[in-house]
Amino acid sequence: MSSPYFTPSRVFSSAIALRVIFLFYGLLQDAYSPFKYTDIDYMVFTDAARYVSQGLSPYERETYRYTPLLAWILIPTAWPGTFWFSFGKVLFAISDVVAGLFISIILQSPAGGAMTTERALKYACIWLLNPMVATISTRGSSEGLLAVLVVALLWAVTRGRIVLAGMLLGLSVHLKIYPFIYGASIVWSLESPPDSTPVQKRYTPRTESTERLLSITAIFEFFNRPRTILIISSLITFVSLNLLMYAIYSTPFLQHTFLYHLTRIDHRHNFSPYNTLLHLSSAAPDKVSSLKLESLAFIPQLTISAVLIPIALSKKDLAGTMLAQTFAFVAFNKVCTSQYFLWYLILLPFYLPSSSFLSSPRLGILALALWVGTQALWLQQAYRLEFLGRSTFIPGLFVSGLLFFVVNVWILGIIIDDIGGRNRYRRKSGREGCLTRKDARKVS
Repeated sequence: MSSPYFTPSRVFSSAIALRVIFLFYGLLQDAYSPFKYTDIDYMVFTDAARYVSQGLSPYERETYRYTPLLAWILIPTAWPGTFWFSFGKVLFAISDVVAGLFISIILQSPAGGAMTTERALKYACIWLLNPMVATISTRGSSEGLLAVLVVALLWAVTRGRIVLAGMLLGLSVHLKIYPFIYGASIVWSLESPPDSTPVQKRYTPRTESTERLLSITAIFEFFNRPRTILIISSLITFVSLNLLMYAIYSTPFLQHTFLYHLTRIDHRHNFSPYNTLLHLSSAAPDKVSSLKLESLAFIPQLTISAVLIPIALSKKDLAGTMLAQTFAFVAFNKVCTSQYFLWYLILLPFYLPSSSFLSSPRLGILALALWVGTQALWLQQAYRLEFLGRSTFIPGLFVSGLLFFVVNVWILGIIIDDIGGRNRYRRKSGREGCLTRKDARKVS
């Protein structure tokens, strides 16, 4: 039975109203409460934008670790008045809503399952009406801007607009490094249609020369037209933006936008199991082992998210693969804050309809309870540390961080298992669509 609520006008008006309420509430809290609603990162953004408006470098603002492009976009925040100061928050909130629109469009397309408008909007509400999403954007975090670029990238790939997809990928990586992991899964998914030539006509006796020829042919077949266009267009966009910023801001651009993140040791508000190590590194860098584990943390993170998951899953379900990649990237990252959860939350509506978490409500409730519960445990320890002044690094923060990590790895395993089983179901049943493990077992 259809619901009168899940119509485009009502859902999107509700999403906009939710963000407007949070924006005005934030103004009141900032004005009257010692605990400010506005995120400290937004103050960094706006300070950098003010420097740019004065013809200076955004890196005059200490702790600005982003591309100058973001400061350029936020130049209106340097204009007089409360309204203009909130320009960035409004922009990020609008980006949230546009991202939700893209989610709905993709879910209604054949590539997204050809859902009805009502059903697509229900899943889009996971993003559109999520208080956490609205809060993070209206506090001044730029994650909504990245979210709309990522979901627009997925839309472009599913529509076959490869040049646009490459440009969006290059822009996304320039704004924030992590979307580069999607390049591998998109390239891998853009395979050529299988050769329809009969096997007997394609058969050639294998000799050393034919083996060499087949190897060369395989390389050329891999770099088919869509893959080549995607790689070239993304590289041109990424390199052009970086050359422009380097020409204007020189070495500080490279240092603060890219190189800083290789040795980053932020330890505050960090759910990562590396949190305690990063604290020790920042407190007494000379007494910590010369083996920089905070730099080596990239090895398991990138091996899983940028290599193994794309190879195993991207030809089965691109959106689901991107979710699994992002979930792994965040879980194994040496810095993990609440804003990072938005990186994979934007992709959740594409995976969830055929997931084990919905087909088995008990599993879904358990996963959600453990994910929230281990976060709450960590936050309780962090509260005792930051507000009560008690040292809770060991065992409190360290153990709670490990528990949260273990829960995330367990959830990631279920996601990978779900996506990995989808092609097996298609081959056995001859049906399209993404079915759960429970459905797959029925046809085994």
